[in-house]
Amino acid sequence: MEISQEKIKNKRISKRKKPPFSNHKNLCNLTESIFPLPWTIWPYEAKILIVLIGIWSILGICILGSSSWWVASREMGNWAYFLKKQIIWTIPGIGLFYFVLNTNIRNLLKFSRIIFFILFFLILLTNISGITVNGSSRWLVLGNLRLQPSELIKPFLILEASNLFAHWNLVKNDKKFISIISFGLLILLILKQPNLSTASLTGILLWVMGLCGGVKLSSLCSFASIGFITGCISILNNEYQKLRVTSFINPWKDQQESGFQLVQSLLAIGSGGLFGQGFGLSIQKLQYLPFMYTDFIFAIFAEEFGLLGCTLFLGFLAVFSYISLRISLKCRNNYTKLVAIGCGVLLTGQSMMHIAVATGSMPTTGLPLPFISYGGNSLIASFFIAGMLVRCSLESTGFIGMISTRKTLN
Repeated sequence: MEISQEKIKNKRISKRKKPPFSNHKNLCNLTESIFPLPWTIWPYEAKILIVLIGIWSILGICILGSSSWWVASREMGNWAYFLKKQIIWTIPGIGLFYFVLNTNIRNLLKFSRIIFFILFFLILLTNISGITVNGSSRWLVLGNLRLQPSELIKPFLILEASNLFAHWNLVKNDKKFISIISFGLLILLILKQPNLSTASLTGILLWVMGLCGGVKLSSLCSFASIGFITGCISILNNEYQKLRVTSFINPWKDQQESGFQLVQSLLAIGSGGLFGQGFGLSIQKLQYLPFMYTDFIFAIFAEEFGLLGCTLFLGFLAVFSYISLRISLKCRNNYTKLVAIGCGVLLTGQSMMHIAVATGSMPTTGLPLPFISYGGNSLIASFFIAGMLVRCSLESTGFIGMISTRKTLN
């Protein structure tokens, strides 16, 4: 009887005393419920990528706040107007990132076509009834919401291109024809807005994914030639684009009119020197440089952080592209491999094109810097693409997403 009472007493004491690692175990259970894989078995590429995306997003908020506070206080009466709106857009962006992170690439590939053609139709509508800003019709207004379908379609363009090029030699000719025609029409509709930079980025993305998917180089060269000729025709037929090209060649010839943006951008970059003017101390953002918080935000960054800051940012993009390449090489099927390649090409390629515009390396055009330039549409698309890239890395482990998709997608 005494022994049984001692056992009961010991059980009560053991229930009261929790093991020292119980909190750690609860934390592990929490991370397992949040993420599709336990953090401990994540590939190192995915862990590094999460850190890079976090740094990129926080850096973007800081740079946007610095570049927009003057114009926001002068025109909106609130120095944090654009900063607050960007933070508000960041919340659904992070939610979308989490959703994509927990969704199989296979499922994204299945429903991407529907959304792709919906956004395709919206791009057609922008050419008919979209609002025109600075000579381009890129936005649709739905109440208080302004949509830019040419930005929102980017992640679904990657998915549709992956559907086409993953098993190029096994895809039927009629599907090839329909897909190529739809891609060509999409580029033409974006050119019609006119939006030469996004059309060029779309063409480059499709070209690289086609090359990685096994399309013959001769065919790719033919498509590239057609694209180049189409771009030249668009420039010759649009005075707006023609002025930008001529001002790009010699912006100082007409520095008060067509070359004004590029001249002010170059002055901002040049005044940054080696170490920059300091965070928040840019002069050109005092309404000297147009679109300082969107199309030319890199110029403000260069002025405040100098050559050293620009070099570090370019190194950041190099690391990001290297991690993206590592992820694509580790993917276990052609679909995720091409999705990873497309995500890496689009985020780093768009960043490099934005920098090229700001530094006068290519004609002036409106192309946002991912995660940094002001704009909810670009931010949402960037988070979606980043989420797909991390998901591809997680699926490369073989623990999730390992189901054959060839029959269902072809």
